[in-house]
Amino acid sequence: MNTIDTPPSFAAEGGLLGLSQRVPPHNYQAEQALLGALLANNKAYERVSEFLAPEHFADPVHGRIFRAIQRRIEAGQLADVVTLRPEFEHSGLLDEVGGPAYLAQLLSAMIGIINAGEYGRIIHDCWLRRQLVDVGEEVVNRAYGGEPELDAKAQLEAAEQRLFDLAKDGGSEGGFVTFEKALTEAVLAAERAFSTPGGVSGLSSGLRDLDAKTGGLHPSDLLILAGRPGMGKTALATKIAFGAAQALVREAQEKGAQGDMVVQPRGTVAIFSLEMSADQLATRLLSEASRISGDKIRRGDISQRDFDRFVEVSRELSTLPLVIDDTPAITISALRTRCRRLKRTRGLELVVVDYLQLMRPAAGTRPESRVLEISMITQGLKAIAKELSVPVIALSQLSRQVEQREDKRPQLSDLRESGSIEQDADMVMFVYRDEYYEAQRAPKQVGFESEEKFQDALNQWQQRMEAVHNRADLIIAKQRHGPTGTIPLFFEAEFTRFGDLDQTHGGGPGY
Repeated sequence: MNTIDTPPSFAAEGGLLGLSQRVPPHNYQAEQALLGALLANNKAYERVSEFLAPEHFADPVHGRIFRAIQRRIEAGQLADVVTLRPEFEHSGLLDEVGGPAYLAQLLSAMIGIINAGEYGRIIHDCWLRRQLVDVGEEVVNRAYGGEPELDAKAQLEAAEQRLFDLAKDGGSEGGFVTFEKALTEAVLAAERAFSTPGGVSGLSSGLRDLDAKTGGLHPSDLLILAGRPGMGKTALATKIAFGAAQALVREAQEKGAQGDMVVQPRGTVAIFSLEMSADQLATRLLSEASRISGDKIRRGDISQRDFDRFVEVSRELSTLPLVIDDTPAITISALRTRCRRLKRTRGLELVVVDYLQLMRPAAGTRPESRVLEISMITQGLKAIAKELSVPVIALSQLSRQVEQREDKRPQLSDLRESGSIEQDADMVMFVYRDEYYEAQRAPKQVGFESEEKFQDALNQWQQRMEAVHNRADLIIAKQRHGPTGTIPLFFEAEFTRFGDLDQTHGGGPGY
């Protein structure tokens, strides 16, 4: 039924010389047959209403007719030749194709309303292919220098973004899921939680109290981890990524033990580190796991015993399913492409982005403001979480207004640059350390009248420091699927290392 023609010049020259002579994909007969079916029986509209829009028609006149039919049916009114005729008589829309009598001709083009859905899919398919032609022309024009400000890499990302948008907005996938199927998935999730120690149905974060509060890291969730500089956001995020990677290894080992075989982890944990290089992040992980100060490692101020321990731990960690991408200022489209590739080749179970404000929107887009730019990025991260069915943890900075308050504990309103971060996130967590701010309040002798008063103030300050030493708070300010609250954590500044609060100071790496 398709009316796409292939010019002789195209066939003769292998498709090169005749490229510009080809007619864009269309099927006027299917458009006429569908409109005729709709005019004959408005119930046929139900077969195409979910995926077909007026702009999908190749003939703009057909698109206007479909829009008029759509408007009347959705308003609960009858749409047929008689009711539509006055509208088109006054507009003169049909004059070029024979006047209002063209509506009657459409009725004769109808083959049967039972085929309406198939006609609609043919029309939609032709529209999709026309969009692909447009994307191809845009790619070619850019490659020839149509937009000189975009280098080849940026052009690749822009093309990927266009194709993703077309697949997301132009696809007709989706629709209803039966309640029975939804119930089955819910029961399976509950069964996983019941059979797992601690009631963790998602991927373990490596932090017992966090898992108890959230049930683990769940697919399709976007989690925001925010805090002011110096609070330890990156350290906590890498701790969670590390814990998740270890949980995947343990799961594989348990399965292998049951069948007496070697089982590979079902997926990987991906860290996109926009601020730190891959080797800096690896050094931090090694410092945490080996309990050797990262500062001493950088300066080489370690003993042979410490170095041997460092190498031993590095061998143990090298087997973890953990990958790092340290591309600076990565775009959301490039991140999506790399996650898709990783999901396809090695499996993907968790994505960590450090941090949100260093990302860029898709290449070729020019947001009007920084707020809109951040909104596009958070929406893109949420789309990645849903599309790949993995949890995505994105770190975020907080605004300076936190520093201007007496109470430094962060709130949702402190999220920097965009309320859409809070809106798009399934969970918002803040990392906060009283010790950081208390250290800045150390009394200075010059501010006191006597040595005795200074010593009293100093003793009180030392007591407050002892109370908050090696402590951090993880504040869950929003959780779409569970309770909010504060989780106390253990924190060692020397190793920038987080753990559960009740762990001992010398109890090994704590992972």
